[in-house]
Amino acid sequence: MATNPAVRVPEPSVESSASGVHWGAITAGALGAVGITFVLTSLGPALGHVIVSPWSPSGSAPTAFGLAAGIWLIVTQWLASGLGGYLAGRLREKWVGIRTDEVLFRDTAHGFLAWALATLIVVTLLTLSSVTVTAVAPTATGGSVPPEAAEAARKAAAAFAFYSSWSLLIGAFVASVAGGLAGFIAMR
Repeated sequence: MATNPAVRVPEPSVESSASGVHWGAITAGALGAVGITFVLTSLGPALGHVIVSPWSPSGSAPTAFGLAAGIWLIVTQWLASGLGGYLAGRLREKWVGIRTDEVLFRDTAHGFLAWALATLIVVTLLTLSSVTVTAVAPTATGGSVPPEAAEAARKAAAAFAFYSSWSLLIGAFVASVAGGLAGFIAMR
């Protein structure tokens, strides 16, 4: 019997059928991001008290203090996201026999997932602490809120939501890029 040379023999795949997600690296990156978030969040008020004095005669100290606090929280988010994404990209197991573009995608995804997990952890901790404070705080007694105060609170809440959402989106981008960069450095 002669073999037919026109029959194609399938080549073995070099891609692994195992999952490309390494939760150990993602969790480590997320915990690193949460840790640096708490460090930078506790450092922020110290820097704020050095820069802005609430007893300045100009009367603009509360506005400047609020602006500085907002900027510091955004910087904290970005730095923590970058660190978490970088750790997730560097600490993952080495992939062998995978195309470079697939490795870049997986490292970027690891950075993004580390950011997402860290964000969930921080939001959970903030929610639990605010529920605890609300349960312990005494209830306010009577009185109505002036319309000017209600409008100012509404505007402040809208501004906070807007800047928080943009900061989180940019934080996700920073974590993803840091994860990809870490994987690129690890391949060298």
